[in-house]
Amino acid sequence: MPKNIFFEISKPFLLSEIFTGSQFKKDLKIHDVKILKQATNLDITFFDSIAYKDFVKSTKASCCLTTEKLSNYLPENCMPIIVKNVLFDLAKITKKLYPTADLDYPDTTLSNPDKSKYPNVKFGNNVLIGKNCQIGENTVIGSNSIIEHDVSIGINCIIGSQVIIKNSLIGNEVVIQDGCKVGLKGFGFIPIKNKNIRMPHIGKVILNDNVELGSNCTIDRGSIDDTVIGKNTFLDNQVHMAHNVKIGDNCMIAGQVGFAGSTTIGNNVSIGGQAGISGHLVIGNNVKIGGGSGVVKNIENGSVVMGYPAVPLKQFIKDSKKND
Repeated sequence: MPKNIFFEISKPFLLSEIFTGSQFKKDLKIHDVKILKQATNLDITFFDSIAYKDFVKSTKASCCLTTEKLSNYLPENCMPIIVKNVLFDLAKITKKLYPTADLDYPDTTLSNPDKSKYPNVKFGNNVLIGKNCQIGENTVIGSNSIIEHDVSIGINCIIGSQVIIKNSLIGNEVVIQDGCKVGLKGFGFIPIKNKNIRMPHIGKVILNDNVELGSNCTIDRGSIDDTVIGKNTFLDNQVHMAHNVKIGDNCMIAGQVGFAGSTTIGNNVSIGGQAGISGHLVIGNNVKIGGGSGVVKNIENGSVVMGYPAVPLKQFIKDSKKND
């Protein structure tokens, strides 16, 4: 994994600095926190659901936050750190490594665009650009939009007015219509007695080539992983994507669809308006989801579903006739 360009990481620390009094085989030095499939022997990872057991087998992490029950799935090279609440301890470690990632602090590097730096980019009025931004040729940015530090935007893009983009890498020929918010912190926190502990979000948003976002879409950045939209996928107005959601290529998402965190959508998927997709699901390729549906479990390739909870279309029609 490349260096995190959006969040400054603190110096490495020993496990004993976080888990005082705990018993480990050895006191490891932790350099970063990453998901199971991206972690190296310098990193700590986490495993809090049996749904991710296939990723555990090949992880290269030196140690892993997990529960007593799930620890048996870890490979020998990965030392288990047994905790009661995996996400709570993950939040503590991520906050120590990335002290400013639990809130969206204002970008104080913003300034009017230097036209000499972006000679082939058109800017509307009152546009603000952060440091180290890259903006490709023939891109147009509408009035009152903000592009925060280190954001990359490809060629031939159209960025509407009153758009905010942060913590994002954007491909070529991408269209982001008015009012969109891209790369903001997601809704992640750990509720404990009398207090909510914020989960730092150190991931980013990746919009691949020829993506279109309708007006007033909100695309949250990833927490530990990234949020990704595949090539030639179009979103209608007011779509919300939570942290770590991944949508494949050539998808069509109608207005007011909501995706809960860490769900993966395949290629060539169509979703009707006001549908809701629960978190940590896998939706296959060539799936069609009817408008207003509530998806609460995985969907196989080529399925057509509708209703709440979403069921195969033939079953939905049959059940509807029974209720007439």
